[in-house]
Amino acid sequence: MSVNKVILVGNVGKDPEVKYIDGNKVVARITLATNESYRDRNGQTVEQTEWHNIEMWDDLARLAEKYVKKGKMIYVEGKLRTNKWMDKETNQERQSKFVRATAMTFLGGSDRSGQQGGEEGGGSSYSRPQSNNNQPANNTNSNYEAPVAPEPMPEDDLPF
Repeated sequence: MSVNKVILVGNVGKDPEVKYIDGNKVVARITLATNESYRDRNGQTVEQTEWHNIEMWDDLARLAEKYVKKGKMIYVEGKLRTNKWMDKETNQERQSKFVRATAMTFLGGSDRSGQQGGEEGGGSSYSRPQSNNNQPANNTNSNYEAPVAPEPMPEDDLPF
């Protein structure tokens, strides 16, 4: 058995990029900053920020388009995915990693501008509705399941 699950809590780096594909399909992309601090050998506090690329599909993408704004703190659950493509200039295979979100929760608190979160800031959450056909028998966390979405397209084929 293997597990591919990512959990992130961080601040949105920019407003979502949202694209409508083939009528009803919607994809939204955001960047999410996670921060941690530690002490180095000299006892100095070091702040480290990691940036994560997040991809959301359909209902989650629509929610992101409506409510997710730069600076807002959100909780995201998803699966790590890899895009592979051929670089036309170097003729080499390239790849990039991203998180395909399966659930999102809007967390309260301040955004980057110091303003309190609005109506979406009180811990509202959304996860893809669950179906029984792909769920492992021993799964005790039945609140989340991966969305049914097309396989990732190579970066050159995405409409943004």
